[in-house]
Amino acid sequence: MGSFNYFNYFTEIEEYFWHKRGAHLLVSPLDWVIVETWQKAGIPIDAVLRGIDSAFESYGRSRRGAGRPLKSLAYCVDAVLEAATQKSEAAAGTGPVAKGSRSAADSFSREELRGFFTRNGERLARVAGGLPEGDVSLRQQISQTHAKLAELAALVESPAQPDLEDVERHLSVLEDKLSAALTAAAPTDTLLTIRRELDRQLAPYRRRMTAEQLGQLERQYTQKRLFEHFDLPRLSLFYLT
Repeated sequence: MGSFNYFNYFTEIEEYFWHKRGAHLLVSPLDWVIVETWQKAGIPIDAVLRGIDSAFESYGRSRRGAGRPLKSLAYCVDAVLEAATQKSEAAAGTGPVAKGSRSAADSFSREELRGFFTRNGERLARVAGGLPEGDVSLRQQISQTHAKLAELAALVESPAQPDLEDVERHLSVLEDKLSAALTAAAPTDTLLTIRRELDRQLAPYRRRMTAEQLGQLERQYTQKRLFEHFDLPRLSLFYLT
């Protein structure tokens, strides 16, 4: 992550996509998930932007691009992956690049971090308290997540600057465990609705994606929609902005 500002990742991509489209439109839930998969894969921002450029050029040459704007980042998935691969291959053999450490001051203030942890902790407690009595496992997982989040929040108050990359690793683990609990607790009808929703959005782009890409998008999209369904906060610092 040292090659780009992780915490501005989504904003930079979103604004660049708007610029290329020539229209300031809200990105879709699918677009958000696509950016999140790029971030989790560690694809540098410059590779993403080059991939978007390439995708727009390809789209402009195609019959589909005749007078019709490119609507989704889903069309850019293949081009971004190719740009990331080219960047990795170009960097091979150049030797290790020194990465400077990044303090909290380089990304978020202590006040912003404190507010983020406080809001998320309060929301977790509220959801856990409002669950039906039969949702014992889910309530237990949310309560455990709340407790772990409080431990991480204490790091913000320590005199030393917190290592945000390590904090983010902990938050990712908490999200993954909570996501598994949500999937187990979600009604079958809810999961089917999410799957149909995703299938409709992916239909125009499915042929451009590999099975691995589709599987990753499905996991990330399902996670996003389940957190929304249960009214739970996303814990990653990626969502602080």
